[in-house]
Formats: sequence, C-alpha cells, structure tokens
Amino acid sequence: MNQFFKNSIVLLLFIFLGGSAMAQKFTTHAVKKGETLEGISKQYEVSPNTILTYNKEIKRGEAIKENTILVIPIAAGVPGDTVRPQGEKPVALFEKAEPVQEKPMGFTVHKVRKRETLYGISQRYHITEDDLKRYNSELYSSQLKKGMRLKIPKYKRVDPEEGSTFNEEDFEIYTVAPKETRWSIANKFGITIDSMVVLNPGLSKTTDYLASGQELRMPKLPGSTIEDQETQLFQSYTVPPKMNFYRLEKQFNVKSDEIVRLNPEIAERGGLKEGMVIRIPVQKIDPGEVNTDNYIFYEVKPKQTEFSLTRKLGVTYKELLALNPDLKEGLKAGMVLKLPKDHTGNFEVRNSLVLDKIDLLDSINTLNRPKLMFLLPFRLDRLDLKDKEGVKETIEGRNSLKYSLGLYSGALMAIDSVAKLGVSVDVKTFDNQLDLAKTKEILLKENLADVSAIVGPLDLPSLKEVAVRASTYNVPVIAPIPANSDLSLGNVYFSYTSDEVLRERMLSFVEEKLTNENIIIIADEKSKEAKALILRKFPNAKVLGVIEEKENIGINRDKLASLLSEEVENWVFVETENFKLTSSVVSILNAFEGSFLDSETSEEKVKVRMFTTNKNKAFDNDIISSTHLSNLHFTYPSVHREVENNAFVKSYSKRFGDVPDRYAVRGFDLTYDLLLKLAYKNDLMDVSKIIGETEYTGNKFSYEKDLNSGYFNQASYIMAIDSLRVIQANK
Repeated sequence: MNQFFKNSIVLLLFIFLGGSAMAQKFTTHAVKKGETLEGISKQYEVSPNTILTYNKEIKRGEAIKENTILVIPIAAGVPGDTVRPQGEKPVALFEKAEPVQEKPMGFTVHKVRKRETLYGISQRYHITEDDLKRYNSELYSSQLKKGMRLKIPKYKRVDPEEGSTFNEEDFEIYTVAPKETRWSIANKFGITIDSMVVLNPGLSKTTDYLASGQELRMPKLPGSTIEDQETQLFQSYTVPPKMNFYRLEKQFNVKSDEIVRLNPEIAERGGLKEGMVIRIPVQKIDPGEVNTDNYIFYEVKPKQTEFSLTRKLGVTYKELLALNPDLKEGLKAGMVLKLPKDHTGNFEVRNSLVLDKIDLLDSINTLNRPKLMFLLPFRLDRLDLKDKEGVKETIEGRNSLKYSLGLYSGALMAIDSVAKLGVSVDVKTFDNQLDLAKTKEILLKENLADVSAIVGPLDLPSLKEVAVRASTYNVPVIAPIPANSDLSLGNVYFSYTSDEVLRERMLSFVEEKLTNENIIIIADEKSKEAKALILRKFPNAKVLGVIEEKENIGINRDKLASLLSEEVENWVFVETENFKLTSSVVSILNAFEGSFLDSETSEEKVKVRMFTTNKNKAFDNDIISSTHLSNLHFTYPSVHREVENNAFVKSYSKRFGDVPDRYAVRGFDLTYDLLLKLAYKNDLMDVSKIIGETEYTGNKFSYEKDLNSGYFNQASYIMAIDSLRVIQANK
C-alpha cells in the first residue's frame, strides 16, 4: 500500500507538471451497461492505462459499474500513451514535452488592504499563491500585512474561444457551500479526489482547503440532461408472478403511465405479463445536504474488503450500504464513503475525514534511513568544561542551556530506541550559540537537500532563518519549544500546542462535565480576554472583581463569600499571571472549601473546585501551597502529563545517572515520534496527512496543517491535583 501511495503521488505530480507544458483536454463519460475499459479506450482513442491513471476508482480486469463517471483526456496523452500515425512506429507523447515555468509579461502592484488573504488576492488576479510568494519573497518569512505592496505577475491568457481545455457541455460549475469539503463534494458527484483535482488543477496540492463560494468544475450527474435520461438511466426488470402497476410504483417510485410509455409492448400484450422484460428508469438520488454538519467521510484504500472496512468503521455492511448505495456494485479504491456525523469508533476524525489508525511500530521500513539535524544553543563557547562547579552553575542559571541538554539527552535515547528496531539514523548536531550569525554560518556550510528534518533552533530569529533556508528543499523544521511566531512558511512544525487551543480544550472539558455547578470568574486586567472567552462559553457565570493597586493585588473576601453557593459545588476560574494574586486566591478559596458544616447532616456546605485555562508560572511559585491546590482539586490544561517510573525512566537513569526532567521526556517523545514517522515513510509532510494522534511517555502529537502557515500540534491533556498527586482528568 505504501508503494501504491508513493507511485500515485509521483504520477499525479508528473501529470500536473506535464499539464503546464501541453494543453491537455478532458471530457467525461458515463458508463453504459456492458461497456468495458478496452471498449471505452478505443472509443476515445486513448490507452486503457490513460483511463486508469485519471480514474483511480476502477481497476484493470474488473467490470465497470453502470453510470460510473469517468474523466477522459482527449487530444493529448498522458505518460505511457502512444500515438501511432499510419505506417509509423509508436512515439511516446511526453518524451519531448518538458515542464516549463510560465514567465510573466510584466507586473502590476497591489496594496494590501485590511483582512485580505493570500488566497483572496490570488483569486482576484487569477494566479496561484505560489506565484505571489515567488515574486514577493518576504511572504516566505512573514505574514500578509495591511499596507504591503505586492508585485502581481501578469501572464498571457489564451482566449477561451481559441481552444478550451474542457468540453464544457460535459461539466457544470459547482459552487462550494459552507462546511463542504473535498470529500463531501466527491461523494456527492460519485468521483474520487484524484479525479476532482485533475478537473480543477488550481486546487492546492499541499492542503485540502476549500473556500465557501469557490467554484469547481465537476462532471454533470447522470440524469441531469435529457440525453442522459433517454440513453443511460434505465435498468432491465423481469416481471415476476402477480406483479401489478401499484406494486411497481411503490417499488421503483415511477408512475405507471411512465412505465407504459417506455414499454409499448405492455399495451400491445394487454398489460403486465409474467416473464416480460421491461425498462425501468433509474431515479436520480438526491444526496441532500452532504457536508461536515451531517457526515464524516472515509476514502477507500486499495485491497480493502467488506470485512476489513466494516470492522474498521464499526458499522454493518447493511448500514454502510444504506448511506452509500453505490457500494452495491462493490468496493473500489478511491471511493468516498459517508458516515453519520455522530458516528464514533476506533478511529480518529480530522477535518471531517476518518484517518487510518496506523501502528508506526508495525509499519517500519528499515530501508528508510532518516537524516536529522539538531541546531541547539549548547553555548560551548561559554563553558569551561574543566570547571565542573562553574558548568553546573551555568546550566542551572541558563534556561536555554538546561532545555537544550535535557532535550538532546532525551533525543539520544530515542535514536538508540529506533536503532534497536533496525532503523539507522544519520545525525548532525550543531551549537548555534543562540546567535543568528552563527546559525547563518552553519547553514552556509551544510547541504540541506538530503536532510529529512531539522530540530531547533530555540531562538525565534534563528528559527525563521532555518525555516526559510529549509523551505527551498521542502525540509521540515521542528520548533521544539513554544513559538508565537508570524512565520508563514508551510514547512514548520510547531510541536507545542498553543495557549489558544489549550484554553478551548479546558472550556470544552468543563462544559462537558457541567451539570448545575456555580461558576465564578476571578481575572485581573491582563487576563480580560480569557474572562471574555469564559463568559462567552458560560454566560451565567459570576464575576468577582480584582483589586489592583500599585503595590498590592487581591480580592474582597466578603464579596467572594456572597457569590459562593451552599447548595451546589462552586467552580472557580482563576485567570492571572501574577503569583501574588494566585497565592492569595488559593489561600482564601481553601479556607472556604468545607469550612461550613450542616448541623443536622454534618456534611460540608461549601464545596469549591479551582480551574484555570492557562497554567503559567504564577501557579508554580513555591509560595503557593500544594496541599491547598490538592484540596481544591486544581484542574488545568497541559501539553504534557506526569511520567511514571516506566522503562524509559529506568533506561535514562541508567545511562545518565539521574531521572529525566520534563525537557528530557519532551526530547525523547518528540524525536521518537519524528523518527518513527520517517521510518514509516521518509517524508514527514506526506506522513502528516495520513497519521492521526500519536502518544508516548509524557507527550502526544496531532499535527494539523494551517492554511497559510505550517503544522500545529493540537494534542493536549487536562490535568488535576488530587490527594497531592498530579493525575490526568480526561482519560
């Protein structure tokens, strides 16, 4: 299967490149009953291989089901086609055709307005986003900003009347509705994603993005024209004993007078007769609203069977057939199937597409030999390795050095672990000294073309420089620490889940658990955005004002008491980056927790649980009592979880003489995940499209591609302190 995907991608790429050198025309063909691949190829004077290339849903040697819509190239060939003029030997069509980059006739200038996007500008001028970046190189390293002046290339356009690349009579222009995806539209028109891209070469090759209102060229559905109704949409039906027109109408939803009109022999023979073979029109099925509000989608893979598919999706074949009637003709690779939106199973859904659960440990290809480059600030220029005490103090005093050493020690453990699985890894490690000039010096000396991935650097200027240089060779760059960057390059992997995603996960967790609890918000002025988000999610929440003075910050204890409930549990959100406020609030909340007892039942009357949507340094200060946080069952979102005494911890301790800190755990998980993916397929960007969430010792990763930027980790944990232990609250 891996080879199939690899060959498909290479072949599609070749087709797209070839399309820029030759004017390839297309038409569509709705298969009639009894037609074969060879017969259709002769009809359009193209080889069977050509038809197979553009229509992944059919296979050589298999019958093609009636009404299948095929994309057929005309007036030109595809790789492997031959044209044989009379009396001459075959000549390969693409032997002399070389892909060329179209040169602009000139340029115009566009001044960027507020809220404009690269996609919008490219659509306005009928060019690609790649064209915009090619002639405005600053877009590779920075986001689009108001006031920017962009060079817009102008190309010679062919008059549509001189020669359209498509026979427009065979197609319709389809406008993308809100929440529709490539998968839902392909399902609606009964074609594969590959065919959809062939018909719309302007679609992005790196993302699955579609904009609401975007226009697509799609094949006309069978039955949408009079010609179709007259020649294609019928089925033969043998009349059984005791059949009458009423039962026929109910069974096929066709009026009796229509059946008689289509079958004159019925009138000639005085009505329906047993054994009579009549024509019944096939009704066009209204797919209804097929979008991400109603369905999720799955693309059938090669060699899948009914048994493996139903087991994977957790449905019976009867249920699957009811939603996807085309399945009655058999499974075909490339088919897009729909499932109910609320359907769950042992699979992951990303952007409404069901991803395959791939066990990376069982999918290793030992022929792959990943090449990693580490660029980290070890600051060896400032360390005297002979002075052990001095080195120890420097490590303790420099966060960048502490993180680099922890990260790299964990990475070494990951490299060893992968080596035991039979995968060889080439590693180059550099000390960029937290300096942009040093980073540039390293990059000038290194050939990045063969590098599988780069981990680091830690400083943002160097990270940008590495990302820009690496993008030339499409090399992924892994940002191992939080990086709030305006970097808009598509080759950067931001491995730390953003604060925005963590906050949303926390609010969703609370919303899911909420019954009738009393919600209170305590937020200082700097956290007013977080307060607004909480109120948007829970509009009935109560707000306690924070007293902020020049030297002091705190809350009014009596006002808090008036907001607390004795009937239901109180859930208090504390949003701040000020450890003084956190310390004060924790102490006061702990005093209220269980402080009043009901005289009759001896039960606690005030119950308090504390939350935050952003656990920053204000909650980690030594002044704050761990016992108080445990009493309040303090709950927060996190990018990592606590590590137990597992095999990794034991191996690390044996090698380095100490237990791994969270940086070392992060380094192991990050590198192990990266190497397993590269061992599966030595192309991280391709792997990212098909691999869902992965989880290791203390971290998990679920990378999603942003439309105008790189890949962002969406994985997170909800953690809580209970009985003085940090536990995972959302297991």
